[in-house]
Amino acid sequence: MYACSSLTGDTVVRRAVCLCHRPEIHTLTSRINADLSRRGFVAGMAASVAALGLPFKAKAQSATPAPPGSTLFTNVRIFDGRSASLRDGLHLLVEGNRIKAIASGTPATPEGAQRIDCQGRVMMPGLIDAHWHSLFAALPLPVLLQGNMGYIHLAGSAEAERTLLRGFTTVRDLGGPVFAFKQAIDEGLIAGPRIYPCGAMITGSGGHGDLRPLSDVPRTPGVQSFTERTGAAAIVDSPDEIRMRVREQLTQGASQIKIVGGGGVSSPRTPLDLTTLSEAEVRAAAEVAKDWNTYIAVHAYAPATVQRAINAGARCVEHAHLMDDATARLMADKGVWLSTQPFLSDEDTGRLTGPNLVSAQQVFGATDGLYKLAKKYKIKTAFGSDMLFSPALARRQGTMLTHLTRWFSNSEILTMATSTNAQLMGLSGPRNPYPGKLGVLEEGAYADLLLVDGNPLDNIALLATPETSLMIVMKDGKVHKNTLKG
Repeated sequence: MYACSSLTGDTVVRRAVCLCHRPEIHTLTSRINADLSRRGFVAGMAASVAALGLPFKAKAQSATPAPPGSTLFTNVRIFDGRSASLRDGLHLLVEGNRIKAIASGTPATPEGAQRIDCQGRVMMPGLIDAHWHSLFAALPLPVLLQGNMGYIHLAGSAEAERTLLRGFTTVRDLGGPVFAFKQAIDEGLIAGPRIYPCGAMITGSGGHGDLRPLSDVPRTPGVQSFTERTGAAAIVDSPDEIRMRVREQLTQGASQIKIVGGGGVSSPRTPLDLTTLSEAEVRAAAEVAKDWNTYIAVHAYAPATVQRAINAGARCVEHAHLMDDATARLMADKGVWLSTQPFLSDEDTGRLTGPNLVSAQQVFGATDGLYKLAKKYKIKTAFGSDMLFSPALARRQGTMLTHLTRWFSNSEILTMATSTNAQLMGLSGPRNPYPGKLGVLEEGAYADLLLVDGNPLDNIALLATPETSLMIVMKDGKVHKNTLKG
């Protein structure tokens, strides 16, 4: 996996510039190529990379940056994540990974601090995606179902950095084996957003998330499918089983739990009208999550499925595109969050066929009604993109935000993708891996911020072109991109 194609010329010189021939690399390669189990890969990656001190990213920079110092941003206009207008003529001081001060004027630069003149540009909080799949976003489904776990994690690390550079400094991962992946980001081994992990998505037999081939049906008790062994999904068929699987995810560090209550677009054998878990099963999951002082988020499209999730104790529903007026009213009355996506056409899903296309067209046709109901009943609504199985789709993460202009003002959209989504992240209570202030620019908040070349309050489309519109991307007090001249 890591060996170069050949040795030509001066072998000594080539080894000086190429890591392929180091004994440590050969050891790491043999371990990954052995197609380790999920737990084996996690242990191998941590031991090999951390112990050897090898750079995990293919860039000429330290894998573990020095502790962040102070940065003074001057001559900046600020969208704070809550207000509908900008504040002009400000400076913002970052110390460590927090915002130390925001005030008017241009102060003296603190000793040892980096000073950045923002030249009157707009600074805003880092974006938050409430429905993301860190390892599934940019890899085709056949690769995920058959691929080597080492390759999947390495490809995921490249996408994690691209996600960060698109301005998304925090994501809520709604299903996938990302516990070690999150740890690698938090420890600075790879660049990427903060991750609120669910771990395996928990589904009933035959439900969305059960991706077994039909040759593996019927299910053999005690025998796990490939997706279960990798930690991508957990298949349950009773309240007791779901309790066990929920506890397993929480034990590994899940900040909240993803329950699959009904059919989905990307699973051809589960049309959207299906309800695939009993109320007793969903309630069992909600009770365990409550015991752990966190919550369950339930994947559901149809009215009956959404209502069952709410009645069983769900505090957040994912998608819900097909819900009706009565269901929306129930959601509002119970104070349940709606985390959903503005899917409008196959540009947002990729070209689909067969049952997948039928389900996608149902979603496209229902999206307008969904957001109108959310506004009518003032439902707490979060933004998530849910891009899957394609690097081209993953790049549309910011474009999905621009779709919201059909129902919301630019300031409402920016607020939703920053401070409102941060409120949803905080729903995990003591299981919150990042308990500081997210999604806002104010004293004491995490230093997750973007400097935009233009005003997104006037032109939200700037966030669809982050490669040119985002001048600075800072996460946790560390600058990951800076294209300002001088």
